[in-house]
Amino acid sequence: MYDLLNEFEFEQLPLPDADLLLWRQVDLGRPYDSVLQELIVSTDWRQEEITVYGKPYLQPRLSAWHGDLSYSYSGIRLEPQPWTLSLLDLKARVEALTEREFNSVLLNYYRDQNDSMGMHSDDERELGPQPAIASLSLGDERTFLLKHKTRKDLKTTRLALPTGSLLLMWGDTQQYWRHGINKERRPCGPRVNLTFRAIKHEANLR
Repeated sequence: MYDLLNEFEFEQLPLPDADLLLWRQVDLGRPYDSVLQELIVSTDWRQEEITVYGKPYLQPRLSAWHGDLSYSYSGIRLEPQPWTLSLLDLKARVEALTEREFNSVLLNYYRDQNDSMGMHSDDERELGPQPAIASLSLGDERTFLLKHKTRKDLKTTRLALPTGSLLLMWGDTQQYWRHGINKERRPCGPRVNLTFRAIKHEANLR
């Protein structure tokens, strides 16, 4: 069903201590705007509260967690909502492209230029060592920042993620790099980012 996906070109990004593949365009079976609008309307979005240096803050974006298992990060415990047919279709397409299997997805909704994601690594215990994370972007283009944790000689990498692009991070990437998305000075329309992950069962038995 998804054989044609392999015809889309990808590139390996030359960053030290990282394994990154970027598809600048993938086939989702229908127009990107159609998928974006469906996700915006049909998703049960929430604005989670996180604690930073002892103070509570609302995250500057909306999010939703779907999949098979729960997930914890930044003091937040996310219980999964069930897969929808649309999300299952996107998962299958991403799995065919990346040759990885995923059991969960975190959706982030950036409503405009004022929404953002702080610098962080996806290195939670639930993800296991050297996790593979596939990040699908829909909507207005935003700049994805990558900063090495220890090497001060490396400048921050700025990567434009246009609608319909897919970024795969695996290997030592989360161990050595942080990533995030800053607020923008220019006006931005809505963007939804889906990060497909494989949660390890044993991490949920504690």
